[in-house]
Amino acid sequence: MASSILIKTIAVTAQIYGKEFDQDAARMLAGDLSDYPEEKVLAALSRCRRELRTFPTLAEIIARIDDGRPGPEEAWAMIPKDEYSSVVWNEEMQGAFNVVRFMIDEDPVAARMAFKETYSRLVADARAVKKPVNWSPSLGFEKQGRVAALLDAVAKNRISIEFAKQQVPELEHQSSGSGGLKRLGFGKLMKQLPMPEITE
Repeated sequence: MASSILIKTIAVTAQIYGKEFDQDAARMLAGDLSDYPEEKVLAALSRCRRELRTFPTLAEIIARIDDGRPGPEEAWAMIPKDEYSSVVWNEEMQGAFNVVRFMIDEDPVAARMAFKETYSRLVADARAVKKPVNWSPSLGFEKQGRVAALLDAVAKNRISIEFAKQQVPELEHQSSGSGGLKRLGFGKLMKQLPMPEITE
């Protein structure tokens, strides 16, 4: 059940946009959002007020709920641009990449725009059905890049330490010697852990 704080926030947001919105309408919209964590819904409404010129639709609010998926620009920056690069990405990033993978070399600007459009649509679809984010690695040929991508994902709680070690077993002795990966930020990890020798 939606809280009075959320209902009031929706009603006040409507007033800011000059929209007539009674308590029943606010309560109904709050009910549609009740399956999401309230603090994230409130944050999404705050984003709507900063970013939109008109009162947000339900879909526009949901699209701004932080569920761990990066925004389109961040997602594009993470995409591997060649076979040497590594990434830990989600299903929506993979799906958007598959649409543009053959465009990246020929027209990177068009590829970026197409990626962002496809990714945004896939993320909106996933959020609409409350599909949790799922992260998986795509490891390239460059050895140190594999380690960096995995450690970054561990630091951001996108994959577990154990899963990273399965991908690069050489991390096992490095992590035990440094007191464990999880207690360190990514920057400290990269400074304190010597890059292990990885066999092909």
